[in-house]
Amino acid sequence: MKSILILFVAMSTFAIQAQQVLTPQPMVTVTGEGIVKVIPDQVLIKSRIEHEGDNAQEVKKKNDAVVDQVIKYLKAQGIPKKNIQTDYLNLNKNYNYNDKTYSYVANQAISIKLEDLKNYEKIISGLMGVGLNRIDGIQFKSSEIEKHKTEARKKAVMDAKKKATEYATPLNQSIGRAFSISEIEIGNFPPVYRVNEMMKASSDAAQQETIAPGEMEVSAKVTVGFHLNQE
Repeated sequence: MKSILILFVAMSTFAIQAQQVLTPQPMVTVTGEGIVKVIPDQVLIKSRIEHEGDNAQEVKKKNDAVVDQVIKYLKAQGIPKKNIQTDYLNLNKNYNYNDKTYSYVANQAISIKLEDLKNYEKIISGLMGVGLNRIDGIQFKSSEIEKHKTEARKKAVMDAKKKATEYATPLNQSIGRAFSISEIEIGNFPPVYRVNEMMKASSDAAQQETIAPGEMEVSAKVTVGFHLNQE
């Protein structure tokens, strides 16, 4: 009899536990987004030195000479070495099927980061003056990007909480504690401005205003799961 009673209690306990497992916990899962608008204080210049000719050595020599002048000019302007970076260096041999001749193109791409936007016009004018012949684009940046990313994440979580509350309220429920938080990877790409034609240096270029930084957006997205409480 005692054995039967123990077995009955065990089966009852198992049934209760099974019922708890099979009864899903009320929950709501939402996605929140946070956006921080930032006035950029840095600019990344994507530049390129390029020469073409029918002699590989002469073409490379011309290109190297301009690269040398560009780097010397930037250092003379107080640009730190860490802000001057060669992205790639190429020497290509091309064949012209019309006249059956070969030509050579040497190019070297250099990224230049300016930590003070006020120097942009002056630096661009000086670069053209020493022979740089292509600007492929510029990107605006912020020196406090990590701080802005943190703020964007906080806003994203608060946005998720707001949405979850809006879903729960009409159901006479309230949201409880969060049980999961995951960040959605998104690209925070700074605005890129392309230059289609070679920029020409002029004596008054340093006094001209040729860029308008405006604002850049730093954003974050999260998915948050909340428990639902019955009112």
